[in-house]
Amino acid sequence: MKKSFSYILVLLLIVSCKEKSDGKKHSATSGATKIVNLTHYPQERHLANVKQLTFGGDNAEAYWSFDSKKLTFQANSKQWGLKCDQIFTMNITDDLSQGQIPQMVSTGNGRTTCSYFLPGDATIIYSSTHLADINCPPTPKKEDYGNKYIWPVYKGFDIFIADTKGNQLKQLTFEDGYDAEPTVSPKGDKIVFTSTRTGDLELFTMNIDGTDVRQVTDELGYDGGAFFSPDGTKLIFRSSRPKTPEDIKEYKDLLAEGLVQPTHMELYTCNIDGSEMQKITDLGSANWAPFFHPSGKKVIFSSNHKTKMSFNLFMINVDGTGLEQITYDTVFDAFPMFSPDGKKIVFSSNRNNNGTHDTNLFVADWVE
Repeated sequence: MKKSFSYILVLLLIVSCKEKSDGKKHSATSGATKIVNLTHYPQERHLANVKQLTFGGDNAEAYWSFDSKKLTFQANSKQWGLKCDQIFTMNITDDLSQGQIPQMVSTGNGRTTCSYFLPGDATIIYSSTHLADINCPPTPKKEDYGNKYIWPVYKGFDIFIADTKGNQLKQLTFEDGYDAEPTVSPKGDKIVFTSTRTGDLELFTMNIDGTDVRQVTDELGYDGGAFFSPDGTKLIFRSSRPKTPEDIKEYKDLLAEGLVQPTHMELYTCNIDGSEMQKITDLGSANWAPFFHPSGKKVIFSSNHKTKMSFNLFMINVDGTGLEQITYDTVFDAFPMFSPDGKKIVFSSNRNNNGTHDTNLFVADWVE
């Protein structure tokens, strides 16, 4: 679930990003020494041939097609006439640098999030509020919540299937409350998603046609952002899991208003039926947007545990050992996803945005 990252930067990061596109190298913070062409830091040894795919607005949650040739993503760009996030697709070879608008697959109404290709790459699953209201849902004001960073969990979200031309084909969820964050198993048989249908934010699985819904998690806290392992047998996800009476009360009070506070989250793995639950990070701060390495033995994720002033990508073994920093951006890197063939990685970043709050998509060759 991606929120407005200009909003995240103001509330969480509060840093200056003043590098200009003058072709020169600039000094940087957050552990980096120099910026190379404003898109690739020299410490990022696992990345090669970094390429910027979008150029302005909020672009995030880019996920690969099964054939590793296309992406589906959500974007909120005034240049494209958008008032809030909608779902688009693009070929990995497309050039959007001149302001071209890619193919929209959502309706253009309401707010959308979390799109993912279904087997065959001709259809896409995504979450949307368009049936609840054609208008963009309101964004909560931080001043009303002690200036704390919060995410809205819109009860109007349901899960839909559309084809790659934007034809709306099927609605998959009909429960009251939030149904969103769907992703698809590499095996092509299951979908995992987050729902409030039990009164809490829990993970569920279902078949790709919406049948056989099964609950995965049942512990208090926000369980979300789940992805399957490469063999389809396990899940990786983020969770808030409040423990103290004060934290539990705050979580429940916010959830009653359709809100969550994502500033304290850790990563968990489990089997797709919820068994063998294992907490794999204990880093503090916000650890989120996890995705399995192609080997299934590691997880890449976004975190601000090293410095509250920036989010970078890290990798960790599934047993919680071997933490390694992958990116060194000065502001924000998140939503990493390896291509199904394991050759490339796509991620969202605030790098090379001319000192704005724009979040763009980047793709790179992966180097072990």
